[in-house]
Amino acid sequence: MSHQELRRTARAMVAEGKGILAADESTGTVTKRFETHGIESNPENRRRYREMLLLAPGGERCVSGAILYDETIRQSDSEGSPFAQVLAAHGILPGIKVDTGAKPLAGAPGETVTEGLDGLRERLAEYHGLGARFAKWRAVISIGDRRPGNACVAANAHALARYAALCQEAEIVPIVEPEVLMDGDHSLERCAEVTERVLRAVFAALAEQQVLLEGMVLKPNMVLAGAEHPEQASVEQVAAATLRSLGRAVPAAVPGIAFLSGGQGAELATAHLQAMAERGPHPWDLTFSYGRALQEDALAAWGGDEAHFVDGREAFLRRARANGAARDGRWAADPEPVA
Repeated sequence: MSHQELRRTARAMVAEGKGILAADESTGTVTKRFETHGIESNPENRRRYREMLLLAPGGERCVSGAILYDETIRQSDSEGSPFAQVLAAHGILPGIKVDTGAKPLAGAPGETVTEGLDGLRERLAEYHGLGARFAKWRAVISIGDRRPGNACVAANAHALARYAALCQEAEIVPIVEPEVLMDGDHSLERCAEVTERVLRAVFAALAEQQVLLEGMVLKPNMVLAGAEHPEQASVEQVAAATLRSLGRAVPAAVPGIAFLSGGQGAELATAHLQAMAERGPHPWDLTFSYGRALQEDALAAWGGDEAHFVDGREAFLRRARANGAARDGRWAADPEPVA
């Protein structure tokens, strides 16, 4: 994949009216979510659940790409065709999560660094052969007393940049995800300060590793007060603060920003996306890369019951269509699907 192909793929990932489905939850995370709804977590139930989401008829009109987990990219639909192959045939780019999770950072109590660089070159080559055309790596930054420390920010920025460089070498577009968590009682202003600091460090590290900015997608948090903060900002305040932080730290060469939902409620995540679109135009395409905010209604509607498989698909499509409209400033808070 040439630089031109990397650019083309990155642009397709943030195409008008579309966003990215994050369906890359680990087996452990899926098991916890299944248990909440009384669903047994086994390979077949996980396969069927992912099939419900990934192959929803018409999903390609509002979903540009899907991030898969290692188990999922090796699975097939009910007809025996590999998921990655079927997604590509429907115009949806297959992606893959490649980090191995956040681990405690030595010498920094309460902070983590994401691991997975060992053997990554070989794993990327295998995933490319399985059909992946983009990848994802998530760094986790927490806010607290004296957190994040310089070592935490630097270690995670370096890992993200090394991962991104390896992806582009393997002809895979990297999603770079530095997530500043909602956990805690910090203010909106404190989140903005940390978000800007982290993004500046990440882009400095990307430059050092000679990552092609036009061939990547950024997946950041929105600027939000901590979940335990007594004063939660309005939708408009969140939109303004998020765009201000991005404008100060993200180069215009980046083709698109696909926000994570980070534990926000589904409707609120959509409202924030809509509010940012209304403040455009922006140097980058703004879209979504939501996990739970796209899936929770679908999981509840399905409940592991084959009789409700179509209900689960419809619930997923409602959320995907709503966010596809919101990223272009066309959404209104309405329970009905957006045409």
